[in-house]
Amino acid sequence: MRPPRLTYGRPPGGRGWRRSKWRRSTWGSIFVALVLVGVALVVERLVPPLTGAVRVADGDSLVVDGERVRLDGIDAPELHQSCGAPGKEWPCGARAKAALEAVVAQGAVTCRPVDEDRYGRAVAICGVGADDLGADDRGGDDLAGLQVAAGWALATGLAYRREQAAARAAGRGIWSGPFEEPAQWRERHPRPPS
Repeated sequence: MRPPRLTYGRPPGGRGWRRSKWRRSTWGSIFVALVLVGVALVVERLVPPLTGAVRVADGDSLVVDGERVRLDGIDAPELHQSCGAPGKEWPCGARAKAALEAVVAQGAVTCRPVDEDRYGRAVAICGVGADDLGADDRGGDDLAGLQVAAGWALATGLAYRREQAAARAAGRGIWSGPFEEPAQWRERHPRPPS
């Protein structure tokens, strides 16, 4: 006796096509993924935005109503970092801070936390003059985008690559001459233990 012939996509007899069936585990995985996406969207809206008095710590960090916040997606020169050729150095870290202070002075700042960094700071998307800032809302008032576009910060992901390319081509901010990337500068100048 011959074993039954296995058919893939064709019913016995060879006429027409039959719809292939997905396994129950595939449907279960899709359902779990959709539920997780839904929960993430709801939780993102439930996390209250940070608002209040703002103090600029450096080119990519703020203190909003007593909460330390780092701007998401960028890395600015450290406060005491210098840029430029040897003998022609200038305080790019202090200028990055001054640029962020100028932008923050334009109106009320709202930050939407999206993560937390290794120092316990909230990592957030912040805007000036924005009442509601979602996780995908990176409009013209986005502080991080403005810092990168002005040449005072580097993009760490894909979100601000276009702004960085324009700042680099125009020679704005730190792109006006040689500089050490902030991450490399931090490696050479580690924080003292707290």
